[in-house]
Amino acid sequence: MTGTEPMTSEHLPSLPGHFHGFALMHIAMRRDAARLVAVARSGPGAPTGGVVTWWHSLREVIDWHHHSEDAVLWPELRRAVPGFDRAADAIDGDHQRLDAAMDAVGAALRPGVDPAALRPAADAFAAVLRDHLAAEERIAFPAFTALGATRYASVERRLLRTAPPGVLGRLQPWMFDGADPAARAHVTATIPPPVRLLGRTVLRRRYERLLAPVLRPVPRPQEKP
Repeated sequence: MTGTEPMTSEHLPSLPGHFHGFALMHIAMRRDAARLVAVARSGPGAPTGGVVTWWHSLREVIDWHHHSEDAVLWPELRRAVPGFDRAADAIDGDHQRLDAAMDAVGAALRPGVDPAALRPAADAFAAVLRDHLAAEERIAFPAFTALGATRYASVERRLLRTAPPGVLGRLQPWMFDGADPAARAHVTATIPPPVRLLGRTVLRRRYERLLAPVLRPVPRPQEKP
């Protein structure tokens, strides 16, 4: 990546290591949006209860990520990084648009709703999420670089302290699911060893059980010709 190209989680190895954790969260969101689209396209019939539970878990993580940005991260960058204030105004309202897209997915997953409603809702969510993350990274990643590794690490610890227990328990295996090994090593080095061990064992097994219905969905009944 040249100096004129935008910094993006889609070119993860070229990003400074101190914000690989933030980038991995964006990668995980895009990955799971694609999984939701695959579920929506998997055939007729209502999604299983396990898929609905997984969706609510994903929504909880995304909600926390964005609320913590609004409450902690953006105010810190506005104070510390010249010009960030103006850049942040350009994406004002993005989180509300994403909330609306997630609300539509939740509505499509309610019992009794026509299963066909999930496909357009999932497609719209994936598109809104993709565009939002790209716009956010264009302003946030240069600001993270300007902030520096030490100060960014301090802000990141404050962000993590805002996570509900349920989110905190899923965060490590969720971020590391299919992650680039070098990025995973960068992030792992910042995690206390006991938490690291939990993430590789108990929390990972719990996460894999949550994810199983999405990766191996129960076959839906096919429509009769």
